Amino acid sequence: MTEQAILCVDDEAIIVLAIKQELKTHFRERFIYETALNAEEALTIIDELTADGVSLILVISDWLMPGMKGDEFLSSVKRSHPTVKTILVTGHSSPEILERMKRDKVTNSVVLKPWKNVELMSTVENLLADLESESSRH
Repeated sequence: MTEQAILCVDDEAIIVLAIKQELKTHFRERFIYETALNAEEALTIIDELTADGVSLILVISDWLMPGMKGDEFLSSVKRSHPTVKTILVTGHSSPEILERMKRDKVTNSVVLKPWKNVELMSTVENLLADLESESSRH
C-alpha cells in the first residue's frame, strides 16, 4: 500500500507542532506527518513527497502567513493535486474570503482558532472517510 501523508502548515511553530501531535495521538502510525512554517516550504515538501512516491492526502493550513496566504497556497495545491483534501485553520480571515474558498473548492473545511481537538479530529476523520469512499468508486 502506498504511504500517505498529512501536511500541516502554519507560520507559528507551536501551532504546527500541536496539530501534528494531535494527529499522531489520534491516528498513530497510520500516516506520515509533515510540517512547514510557510507556503513555499510546504510546496517543496509536497514535491519531495511526490518524488518519493508518497500520496499526499490532506493539507491543514493557516490562512494568515507571511509571503503566500493560505487561500493562494491551497489553490496552488488543488491545481497540482486535485484529490487532496484541505482544511483551513484560521483566526483571521474574513467571512468573504472563507465563503469564496468554499465556493471555489479551495478548502474542504474551515476550523476556527482556537480549535477544539475533538472538532479538528472529527473534521479530519470525515474528510478521510470521503477520500476513501471516492477512491473505492474508481
